[in-house]
Amino acid sequence: MSLLKTLAVAVDVASLKRDAASRAVGQAQQKYIAAHEQLTQLETYATETEARWMAQAQTCAVPELMRHHYQFMERLAQAIQMQLGILADNARWVEAAKKQLTEAEIRVATLKQVCRNKQVEADRLQNRREQKQIDEFAAQRFGKSIDQQFGEDSHGH
Repeated sequence: MSLLKTLAVAVDVASLKRDAASRAVGQAQQKYIAAHEQLTQLETYATETEARWMAQAQTCAVPELMRHHYQFMERLAQAIQMQLGILADNARWVEAAKKQLTEAEIRVATLKQVCRNKQVEADRLQNRREQKQIDEFAAQRFGKSIDQQFGEDSHGH
């Protein structure tokens, strides 16, 4: 297999890896968005629950209910903290996936540039060969025409 064909295969493989990296970025971003939406829901629920509790507590503040409310709010705060950790993990995964995508894009671009350079080099070599053949052919024709001229001149005199 010629070097250009080998490089073309390498570009195809690198392109497939780049495409997979691109899909991984999309998936990581979707997970991040879902985690962020979940966090927003938890925070909204906590705010609404606290507001409802404050409204009820003004009319009826039974110690047993207050204890349950505070325990519930504590668990909700823990859930929010856990979701913040998940969100941070997802943010790191997005960044790692983006880094891999960037590396894959650089690899594809580099291989394509190598292919272009090798193609230019191959074209230049081919042009030199063709020019050499043209020059040799022209030299042969010129040589024959000189021979014919001198042949005619020597027979004619």
